[in-house]
Amino acid sequence: MFLFLSTLLSATSASSSTSLSYSPHCAWMVPESTPTAPSSTIFPYLRPVLSRYNGGDRILNNKSFGFLKYFRFRPAQNISKTNTTGVYKIEACLIFESPKYYHLHSSTHGGSYFPSNHGSRNSLRFVLNGFWSEYSGKVCMVGSASWYPNKGNLINLDAVLNLNYDRNLTIFSSLITGKLESLASPNDTNYFEPISLMEFGVSSDYQYPLVSGEFDRDCCGGIDIPKNQSLRLNTSLLCYTLTERYGYFNLEYSKECRSLKNCTPLGNDDDDELPSKMMLNAIQCSEEQQKMQYEIKFGSSYKRFDPSTTLVGEASWDEKKNQLCIVACRLLNSTGSLENVRVGDCSIRLSLRFPAFWTIQNRAGIVGQIWTNKTSNDLGYFHSITFRSRYDSMFEYPGLRFEVLGLRYEYTVTDKVRKLCPFNKPVAKNGDRYPKGNSNDLAFFPNVGNSGWLHAFPNFVGDNSYEVNHPFPISRSMSTSCGPLNVSYTISPYRTYRNSSAVSGNIPWFHISAEGLYDEKIGSLCMVGCRKLSTGESMDCEILLKFQFPPVNSKKEGQIRGSIESMRGEPDPLYFKEWEIIARPYYRQEAERSVQRLDLEMVMVLISSTLACVFLGLQILYAKRNPQVLPYASLAMLLFLILGHMIPLVLELEALFRGNQNLEHVLLGSGGWVEGNNFVVRALIVVAFLLQLWLLQLVFSARLGNENYKGLWVAEKKALFVSTTLYTVGLLFVLFLSTRKQNHSKAIDSSTSVVHHIHYIRRDLICYGGLVLDGFLLPQILFNIFQVSTKNALSYLFYIGTTCVRLLPRAYDLYLTHSDLRLQFYGAYIFANPDADFYSTIWDIFISYGVVMFAVVIYLQQRLGGRCLFADIEGGCL
Repeated sequence: MFLFLSTLLSATSASSSTSLSYSPHCAWMVPESTPTAPSSTIFPYLRPVLSRYNGGDRILNNKSFGFLKYFRFRPAQNISKTNTTGVYKIEACLIFESPKYYHLHSSTHGGSYFPSNHGSRNSLRFVLNGFWSEYSGKVCMVGSASWYPNKGNLINLDAVLNLNYDRNLTIFSSLITGKLESLASPNDTNYFEPISLMEFGVSSDYQYPLVSGEFDRDCCGGIDIPKNQSLRLNTSLLCYTLTERYGYFNLEYSKECRSLKNCTPLGNDDDDELPSKMMLNAIQCSEEQQKMQYEIKFGSSYKRFDPSTTLVGEASWDEKKNQLCIVACRLLNSTGSLENVRVGDCSIRLSLRFPAFWTIQNRAGIVGQIWTNKTSNDLGYFHSITFRSRYDSMFEYPGLRFEVLGLRYEYTVTDKVRKLCPFNKPVAKNGDRYPKGNSNDLAFFPNVGNSGWLHAFPNFVGDNSYEVNHPFPISRSMSTSCGPLNVSYTISPYRTYRNSSAVSGNIPWFHISAEGLYDEKIGSLCMVGCRKLSTGESMDCEILLKFQFPPVNSKKEGQIRGSIESMRGEPDPLYFKEWEIIARPYYRQEAERSVQRLDLEMVMVLISSTLACVFLGLQILYAKRNPQVLPYASLAMLLFLILGHMIPLVLELEALFRGNQNLEHVLLGSGGWVEGNNFVVRALIVVAFLLQLWLLQLVFSARLGNENYKGLWVAEKKALFVSTTLYTVGLLFVLFLSTRKQNHSKAIDSSTSVVHHIHYIRRDLICYGGLVLDGFLLPQILFNIFQVSTKNALSYLFYIGTTCVRLLPRAYDLYLTHSDLRLQFYGAYIFANPDADFYSTIWDIFISYGVVMFAVVIYLQQRLGGRCLFADIEGGCL
């Protein structure tokens, strides 16, 4: 139906557009000509990520001011030659996307923010016909679009489109501009304001005039850096390396730049402050010529576009100096309509390189500078500006993973670390083994109280770069006989944590680069760290970090413990209080054992889910063979069982919509197998749910309409009332304990977020739901008491078997508590999940006794009578 309606609307729009006369609106730009034969002419490709438009607020509903607004111009393949040389008849679609939804998309041409599928439902599509002049580079087209006003019927928007659209692109002609204007009068309901358009064209024949010839002589900027201080790039992968994603940089101004005058590369001094951020976005790249075209944006937000803060440039890779040289031009006439914007003033230069070695204070993956070839007396002159990549890790740039092997690290503070943390001769305790320097066990995620999570990741161990899943051999210089290993770390907020806002401003740093020593014989890590100060370009390197790793072969659950403290005195303004660090280790050896445990848990889940279905089936078969006992089964018991099976189904559905995947399952490498078997588990839960509904329907139908069972309904109401009252009191008690616990946590650290409170309360509610399921026989016991029956309403196999199914996770949890299989990866549970029920030694024993006691009571009631527990004075059973 959707495809049919889309085709119908497109056909309607097309027929409408062909009914418009071309010459009255476009003859002055490109004369109308008669088509003669199909043409193989290929238009320059327009990249929608770089398109911008202004205007048309009435039909485009541009309420998200300042955010990117995209359009797509798509010429059709049926281009025709005409009887006028150089004039072609073309058809095209002009599509305006909703500015509300975008997602990051990476391609070989560069990382880009494309409109998501959600936005396409709000797009406006014009179907156009017209002519293009190859010589003048002009396009003129007429057409229409179907539009629904906020309140009203479908109407057509007739419009004329004018574009400057050259075939042979250079930096000056690649900027395609134009205007879409309504053909209706301003008083008509289908009138809309003019929409100005701007776009960068992409072509395989693009020429690079600005970076040709003797350009390499103009790429020093007064600073001559030796070639060996920069990484070389594999030229066969140049485009992949330099255009893989957006490049984000921090700008650093010289001391002379205390004011805007002669400091901004944007050519104006009207802003309140100098831009602090810069972004490079590749438009196109030529592997053969080793050249590319860039969009260069200044400002703190990538979602805003302002031609006055944007440059466009051409770049060339200089193999002699291992650096990228860029000539950048300003976008002129940017204060008015976008159709008047043009490229000019190409006096700005940028150089960019990848440092061949890092130190504790210099770890930028990319560094460079911006300057102008103008003199200090020229208009538009500015002082040289330095820039650095925003992220230290070289792995933020996927294309560089092939060049990382050439990166070196120079240790400068290890002698200071030896004095601060004397490494005495290690003494092994009971054969304990600690993480090796070349293993994947040195990265961890420390927790700073309730302030949030951090990511502690090694950059180098000895002379080798550290990369997860790529262990390296320990060289002789790194041998344990030589003592502790040199290491360097980066410690930063964990960006992918689901509640990254939990990283509080109370943490006295945002990003720490650390360097020190790691003794793999005792698992001790000691480092000196540096943090960049927000008040200037200097760094605070008086930070001491200490961590102690637990043994890899420990049978007990271990934790990484440590501290981060300032070595300054309290009067110093840069002093901060010591922070205690706790982290869970992610050891590969433990992970392998954990995978085996998860495999066992999955088997147990499959067995318990299957048995639950079998026992329900046996109860239904028992009821079919003994229909006289059907009315005496408790409806309240069946309702609670049904609700208990609905909870996991709802949670699974919620996880499906959120698209969440357990982090620990991913780290353990078991996510695929677990997710595959989860499908079987979900199917079994659905089967159990349907069987319970069937059993409920059988019991309800057996009672319905029979006057002899009025007493059963009375007993059912009493049983439901009592059991619901007991469950409600228990629920209020659980909420009281949960709230008290959260208030205590908030008193300790006021930065604890409301989201965490809700999460813990939700978890306690789910756990209480599991506790209610453990006592699923309670409504049946109460029902038997109130209706004084000796009927065997429940099959022995059903209530004894279901009781065993409920006891199985309790027995398993007790086994884990007293074995070495206790998982260190908190949250990686498939069976006996503490987030789904109350699990501890006390709870396991208490609940197990209660579950067994309920089964015994049911057995006695069905054998001796509903009130057999209430004995009379003579010891008889009532």
